[in-house]
Amino acid sequence: MAKVAIVTDSNSGITQSQAKELGIYVVPMPFMINNEEFFEDINLTQEQFYEKLTGNAEVSTSQPTPDSLMTLWDELLKEYDEIVYIPMSSGLSGSCQSAFMLAGEEYEGKVFVVDNQRISVTQRQSAIDAKAMADAGFSAEEISKKLFDTKFESSIYIMLDTLYYLKKGGRITPAAAALGTLLRLKPVLQIQGEKLDAFAKARTTSQGKNIMLTAVKNDIENRFGGMEAGDFWIEIAYSHDTEAANEWKKEVEAAFPGHEVHMDPLSLSVSCHIGPGALALAVTRKLHF
Repeated sequence: MAKVAIVTDSNSGITQSQAKELGIYVVPMPFMINNEEFFEDINLTQEQFYEKLTGNAEVSTSQPTPDSLMTLWDELLKEYDEIVYIPMSSGLSGSCQSAFMLAGEEYEGKVFVVDNQRISVTQRQSAIDAKAMADAGFSAEEISKKLFDTKFESSIYIMLDTLYYLKKGGRITPAAAALGTLLRLKPVLQIQGEKLDAFAKARTTSQGKNIMLTAVKNDIENRFGGMEAGDFWIEIAYSHDTEAANEWKKEVEAAFPGHEVHMDPLSLSVSCHIGPGALALAVTRKLHF
């Protein structure tokens, strides 16, 4: 039986210390801040990131270098026979495609890169599922296929507190941002599959929360067999505002009684483009193997 290492990146929300507890390896995502390179959870904490972001620093996302990935993979292959690498969704970063090319050229049959189009708490669940399969004796190829075949069995809905960072990143026009700010709109975005897309517009935080709760309940009923089946995970994420996140968690727990709700800070690679104050709700179908 092959010994399989599970690797993801810090967009999963899994910290370096949590990774050790889980038996998973986490590649820290690099950021350029005022032309200086930082690595998430290595020399850049959540607090430091938001301090720089809200302080008008020039913040941009980057991707792990081929050398950093090869160094990690080479080290792991001294102890493991195979590696499953689960990076953030290819629709949100070029890091996935770069890893595909590198694995195909240098590590064929040894490193299996999975583009199962997840991010944040749903990417975390994929890494945990992969580790469970590895522990159960599945090969890297079998794990990769299972994750790929179930890649659309999750959704994330994100309510923004501000349009400023979408405008700053050129993802909406200044005119649209100004109108949205004037009307005090709370956009709700969706990640299901490749990209971050517009889902709905709310006038109030309360309305935005209801939109997300309704959307997730609809996914459960129409995609995951209904509430009675219980065949799903409920997860929430947030950017920076822990107090608002804790309140949101209580509301989600009330909406889904009897279900454990996992909460993590939102991936910094996403937060870079949407800013602080965002709240997210995710649902992921339980993986059976």
